[in-house]
Amino acid sequence: MRILVVEDDARLRELLTEGLEQEGFTIETAADGLSGLAFARSGEYAAIVLDVMLPGCSGYQLCSRLREEGDWTPILMLTAKDGEYDEADGLDVGADDYLTKPFSFVVLIARVRALVRRGGLDRPEVLELGDLRLEPAALACARGTDEVTLTAKEFAVLEYLARRAGQVVSKSEIVQSVWDAAYDGGANLVEVYIRSLRRKIDVPYGRRSIRTIRGAGYLLARDGG
Repeated sequence: MRILVVEDDARLRELLTEGLEQEGFTIETAADGLSGLAFARSGEYAAIVLDVMLPGCSGYQLCSRLREEGDWTPILMLTAKDGEYDEADGLDVGADDYLTKPFSFVVLIARVRALVRRGGLDRPEVLELGDLRLEPAALACARGTDEVTLTAKEFAVLEYLARRAGQVVSKSEIVQSVWDAAYDGGANLVEVYIRSLRRKIDVPYGRRSIRTIRGAGYLLARDGG
């Protein structure tokens, strides 16, 4: 599988290349944003590891342009900046994950593997299942004309189910996709979020959109219940 690494720090770029190649990936690199954008447009990659502070075109701009063009290759953003607003900026332009420098290479590998497993399927701006509506870019959820307030983690769990509506997904799949690589708790935490989601999007409306499939996991009805 090919990974594109866009990083202007030559030493870090070399370390990322060596480390990812040792994990079995084929690596292509770019040292600036415009070159990275050209590489991303010209090839198919399992994932992109993208620095934020790049000459020519920032990581935010690169990511935003790819998403505007309908390219949903999974993107892990790297930055020396720290803070929840910086992370929000990255996620708002369509990044899939975010890692602050300095980082553990073990964590980076785990997150890259999680993104590769998740894949780069088309991600519509709005997810609609019956009268249940999700807007991932705005973290907005509505049931009919009612806005439903969700925490970021509740939204992430619901979005994961919505993108696989009609399919059974296990607790472990949800954990791998929604929680970061540093999470070492049990999969039972998923039950807490499922109960909370049901209280918000189902119970007040007499619906049953999130179904428990005993011994297998959960299924979100395609029609929104």
